[in-house]
Amino acid sequence: MRICVFCGSATGNGTRYAEAAAALGELLAGRGIGLVYGGAKVGTMGILADAALAAGGEVIGVIPEKLMTVEVGHDALTELHVVADMHERKAKMAELCDGFIALPGGAGTLEELFEVWTWAQLGIHAKPIGLVDVGGYYAPLRSFVEHMVSEGFLRAEHRDLLFVDTEPAALVDAFATWKPSSVDKWT
Repeated sequence: MRICVFCGSATGNGTRYAEAAAALGELLAGRGIGLVYGGAKVGTMGILADAALAAGGEVIGVIPEKLMTVEVGHDALTELHVVADMHERKAKMAELCDGFIALPGGAGTLEELFEVWTWAQLGIHAKPIGLVDVGGYYAPLRSFVEHMVSEGFLRAEHRDLLFVDTEPAALVDAFATWKPSSVDKWT
């Protein structure tokens, strides 16, 4: 099994986001779950990868050519795929994994999350998606998602495609028993 993790090229304020990234990397490696991620050695991306590698895990990075120097492509991974652009990056990461987890991050993290969530709604993939809600980071997003449901732009069963927990282990446990929904957007 491999899980794709979306996270930041920055570490955020304080130490809690870096600590969460390291804990998730160690957890995945400790359970024999491969990590697929954005391929950089900076920010929480680098912390996540380094922790998984230090714990003996498989780590596969996918990075666009343009970001090799900006995000500083990680040179010590199990595999590093250098691709043409962000579209190819997301498609390759989705191809290589069995589920998705988003740590706190910026616009890129949200863009990746929303794309795979949309793909799940459309039936393009049947893979679990989770958010690690470190210190309530995703609480405003969760409130907005509820607003989308109450305003009739998102069905409750599509909201429920997102697992949310403060503990990465709980998400990984939920992924192990997860069954795909039979309800796509057009059903």
